[in-house]
Amino acid sequence: MSNQIRLPIILFFLVQLGLISAADRKNLYHDCSNATTFSRNSTYQSNLNFFLSSLVSNATRSNGFSNGFYNATAGQDPNKVYGLFLCRADVSPTTCRDCVNFATSDALKLCPVQKDTVIWYEECLFRYSNVSIFSTMDPSPMILLYNVNNVTEPARFKQLLGNTMNEAATQAADSSKRFATRKENFTTFEKLYCLVQCTPDLSSLECNSCLQQSFGGLPSDKKGGRIFSPSCYSRFELYPFYNDTATAAPPPPPPPTPVLSPPPPVSVASPEGKSGISSPIIIAIIAPTVVAVVLFIAGYCLLIRRARKKNSPPPEDNAGNDVITTIESLQFDLGTIEVATKKFSTDNKLGEGGFGEVYKGILPNGQAIAVKRLSSSSGQGAEEFKNEVVLVAKLQHRNLVRLLGFCLEGEEKILVYEFVTNKSLDYFLYDSERQVEFDWSKRYKIIGGIARGILYLHEDSRLRIIHRDLKASNILLDEDMNAKISDFGMARIVGVDQSQVNTNRIVGTFGYMPPEYAMHGQFSVKSDVYSFGVLILEIITGKKNSDFYQTDGAEDLVSYAWKHWRDGTPLQLLDSTLTESYSRNEVIRCIHMGLLCVQEDPADRPTMATIVLMLNSYSVTLPAPQQPAFFLGSRTEASMATNEFDFDQSKSKSIPCSVDDASITEVYPR
Repeated sequence: MSNQIRLPIILFFLVQLGLISAADRKNLYHDCSNATTFSRNSTYQSNLNFFLSSLVSNATRSNGFSNGFYNATAGQDPNKVYGLFLCRADVSPTTCRDCVNFATSDALKLCPVQKDTVIWYEECLFRYSNVSIFSTMDPSPMILLYNVNNVTEPARFKQLLGNTMNEAATQAADSSKRFATRKENFTTFEKLYCLVQCTPDLSSLECNSCLQQSFGGLPSDKKGGRIFSPSCYSRFELYPFYNDTATAAPPPPPPPTPVLSPPPPVSVASPEGKSGISSPIIIAIIAPTVVAVVLFIAGYCLLIRRARKKNSPPPEDNAGNDVITTIESLQFDLGTIEVATKKFSTDNKLGEGGFGEVYKGILPNGQAIAVKRLSSSSGQGAEEFKNEVVLVAKLQHRNLVRLLGFCLEGEEKILVYEFVTNKSLDYFLYDSERQVEFDWSKRYKIIGGIARGILYLHEDSRLRIIHRDLKASNILLDEDMNAKISDFGMARIVGVDQSQVNTNRIVGTFGYMPPEYAMHGQFSVKSDVYSFGVLILEIITGKKNSDFYQTDGAEDLVSYAWKHWRDGTPLQLLDSTLTESYSRNEVIRCIHMGLLCVQEDPADRPTMATIVLMLNSYSVTLPAPQQPAFFLGSRTEASMATNEFDFDQSKSKSIPCSVDDASITEVYPR
């Protein structure tokens, strides 16, 4: 066994034995938000000091520490302190107490004036804030640590890791401690060890949701990794890093020892003069029998319920069956939505899309939400609504907008999403004033985030999903300018082994659709790859695809980019606001990738896994791109009226045509 593997094991057992002192304990990571700070000697600091001292005093007792979780408040609003700690469920109460004691003194050193503080240690999480953090799932920030060594057989390991982590998440979500460990054989000499944990105040659904989001960031090609957030923690290693004895399920209780009853008393004649059995004997016989029958029935019902849950099919299917009732826990009542949005006030309106309006709302707990209210006049509203609820409820990734719930009352069909601070990508990309603050590092980060989100949809989620409407307005940006893919109303679930699907109903946005889809109704994961390629080129140029019609003889952005690539002048594509704040190699590499994505033959386009690898490693050699397909302007007769794209293939000929980026609803090729 190498020293690299042996050291964590030794450290772990030293911690368990209490041989590592508080002085040796260091935080793994800490997050101190500068958005809210307090003044020294203020009321908030007094309340914070009281809260920290109360934890220290409680440390001398078993209150909270034996369970590994404790939360409390100090003071009154607006200077109220909400705090908690969570110890790893496999550590002893003594280790937990020592970790928390150390954290109470360490917190003010790491975050001296910050009201919102989270600190992660090897054995515990410590957190406090000026707003309520109890019973609320908070997956951000999400911190990644990983082993730099690669695993052998990465494809098989990825599948094993995904299955094992999902099993652990299900087990943790169903347990009272919201904690679980799993181990599986990987090779003859190596075992995979997994540990997951949520704060116990989360619901089962919230715990599972938080863990699933964390799984999306775990490196599946490394020998170890961990993701920790304020609400949950997941880790895997190829060595035993947790206390297997403490996490083992308690053994079943031994069967009851039969009690020998004393000899029955002499029977007494009944009033009728017949021999009878005494009352104590009757009670001794009937009572155990009744209890045994009740326990048997309860156990049988529990087993049937678990079997049904295990064997029941997933709530969605390719036929689009109505399965909203399977996610009732996500349902909001209309009254709550109306209060949050001030009855859909125009002051709260964020925008309007093809299927309705979007409003900002504030829930009673202070959480900001985005409310998508589907138009009652939309003929496809109910279908798109159901599709989006079923899909997005299952999708949890940091680069996807999170669905919080839905409302379905009367004619109202409403989706409730997390509120994303910085609006959509097109808000910055196409505005000359905002482009100045949209430097290359932010754009490159957004390209990577979109790529990871699509990769999750195509390969890493439990379902293979094709988005079919990737465009700048459907990429939202959070406060840190992280990309989040939104609007799944047009998405489709496909089989894992399906390479292509045909449809006579074409949905999407002009300029982002590949030729095989717009002309023949054939779509696949490579359709999203094409749309991603157009997005890359738009992010680099800072202009819409449609802005390039008849520019230097080009009909759209794709043909314009190809012309400059062919002529050896790719940097002329770069947005003029990016004067010196860019990496020449990164820009050229992204243009290269964009052109690879928009090649005519879907088989020539790279997969999203390859694209993510290209973005993260300069050692990957990119193949030469082939000439893109300019299907809208040179291969078909296209008529574009309002939002519809209609053409007759039997009468096709070459004519110039403009490229629009309006969303289309239905297309029926003749």
